[in-house]
Amino acid sequence: MKKSEIKSAIYEHREFAAFIEDMNDHFAAWQGKSAKKLKKLDANCKPKKIIAELSEGLLAHYKGKPLIDPYDVYQHLMDYWAETMQDDCYLIAADGWIAETSRIIEKNKKTGKEKDKGWTCDLVPKGLIVDAYFAEDQEAIDQLEAEFDSLSAKLDELEEEHGGEEGAFADLDKINKACVTAQLKEIKGDKDAKEEVAALKAWLKLKGQEADVKKRLKDAEAALDEAAHDKYPELSEKEVKSLVVDDKWMTTLDEAIHGEMDRVSQELTRRVKELAERYETPLPTMTNRVAELQVKVNRHLETMGFVWK
Repeated sequence: MKKSEIKSAIYEHREFAAFIEDMNDHFAAWQGKSAKKLKKLDANCKPKKIIAELSEGLLAHYKGKPLIDPYDVYQHLMDYWAETMQDDCYLIAADGWIAETSRIIEKNKKTGKEKDKGWTCDLVPKGLIVDAYFAEDQEAIDQLEAEFDSLSAKLDELEEEHGGEEGAFADLDKINKACVTAQLKEIKGDKDAKEEVAALKAWLKLKGQEADVKKRLKDAEAALDEAAHDKYPELSEKEVKSLVVDDKWMTTLDEAIHGEMDRVSQELTRRVKELAERYETPLPTMTNRVAELQVKVNRHLETMGFVWK
């Protein structure tokens, strides 16, 4: 087997595939049990007690599992707790399962003026609302972004193609709509400038399409932002719990622990490759090579005047 085929051989092996499936089921079992407990939290909950029970339970759950170090899994939970979960639990301890938006106000240090930079929600971020209730709207925005990027790339390509010393854009101070339009008027009747005219017209057409897509994109983003903001007051406590526990906490931990599985898989692949490289050369070949080198060394020593019995 070639070294390049080792990774696929490991990942496709039935025993390794069974191991991965077992580990997925193992996490799902902990996830289901823990999610039920977390959804029972109320305004009187104690965050320190929560993480103590959750982390000890996770550590015990992974004890004795092959290839996986329980403390590596445990560390993923503790990192996420410090980063996000701890603050969320203190919010729940203070107010219960309430998801309220707040304005983001930034103050200019020099002028002292305040500027509204939009809104946010710490417990249930906007992304969770969009994924759960406005996925089609987000997909439409993604398509518009892809269309905008494609048009921008075509404009860059056109400018590069005709940007030389004798190109259509060579005499322009700036490549913008006003300058391109003025240049087009100047050379429009020139029979020797057909290629330049075509390039300038193509640029204006693409620029118009880009501007149209940009406006539609801006309008779509504003509409989605407003719809997401207006969704928060409609959320029931059950929906908030599902968004926070299932979509936020458990999804993040799932990704982190699956990342640990990927790390273990890559480490296993690396170790197998090391063994393959170490035993790539057969022992008899290595023995013969050592003997050849020893003969050469002896000859050099004799030439230098060293003699031994």
